[in-house]
Amino acid sequence: IQLAESGGGMVQPGESLRLSCKASGFTFSNYAMIWVRQAPGKEREAVSCIGWSGGSPTYYVDSVKGRFTISRDNSKNTVYLQMNSLKPEDTALYYCAAARTTHCGPSWEVNQSNLRGQGTQVTVAS
Repeated sequence: IQLAESGGGMVQPGESLRLSCKASGFTFSNYAMIWVRQAPGKEREAVSCIGWSGGSPTYYVDSVKGRFTISRDNSKNTVYLQMNSLKPEDTALYYCAAARTTHCGPSWEVNQSNLRGQGTQVTVAS
């Protein structure tokens, strides 16, 4: 059972990155998926959630609404996070986690299971 993130890097403010998280060893399409980030010295923050089918609704923390887009391709066992108009405050270790359920639900931000990847670093600096 594994979740492997990729796509992080160092970019300037205003630029974009696309993160990917590939799942293996479990039935990916049975789970909603959550992107989570943790910056140094700060608590872990759920960023976005997408249900098992990839359809709406999707959920975002207020600070990324309108800039980030979550999507998934169940045929590839992969969930994505397109991040546009990046800001220095987006700097963090980003990782994906399986939710406990097939749908995100109103409590999506606390619906993470223990199944999560090692993360990919995103650094936004001029």
